[in-house]
Amino acid sequence: MEETTPTINNDDNTKEYTLDEIAKHNTAESCWLIIGNATNGGPKVYDVTKYLDDHPGGAEVMLDVAGQDADEFFEDIGHSKEARHELKRHLIGNFKLDEAAKAKLAAAAEAAKAKAQQANSTVVSGMVTMVVFVALVAAAVGYYQTQMAGGSATGKEES
Repeated sequence: MEETTPTINNDDNTKEYTLDEIAKHNTAESCWLIIGNATNGGPKVYDVTKYLDDHPGGAEVMLDVAGQDADEFFEDIGHSKEARHELKRHLIGNFKLDEAAKAKLAAAAEAAKAKAQQANSTVVSGMVTMVVFVALVAAAVGYYQTQMAGGSATGKEES
């Protein structure tokens, strides 16, 4: 793997990394994450390799999103102020959102949306099947009881 050496981060000269560069850092030996969005200063790149063993949720949580945009996962957890402060210590630069990255992220978002819709469709289909099954069973039980009650009444009348 080609080594990318980050520049010292300062406000005037922040290093920018492309999605292709970040994607190479997806192992325990080199774990980078993209965290941030338009509401909190934009996407930033963090090298959390040295923090993996100290992460309260375990290294695996971060390794699952290593080399990727981990913002949604980070925000969904509801990290504390202390966690956000710790994250700042690992900042190495900004995410350069070029046209290729936008296209890849859009494709990934579309794929995730399609997968979610397919899962929802499967759940709805399963629920409809279950409702139809329950209705058929209820109708069969009702028919059986009607026939038994009719047969019993007929049997009593004939005696």
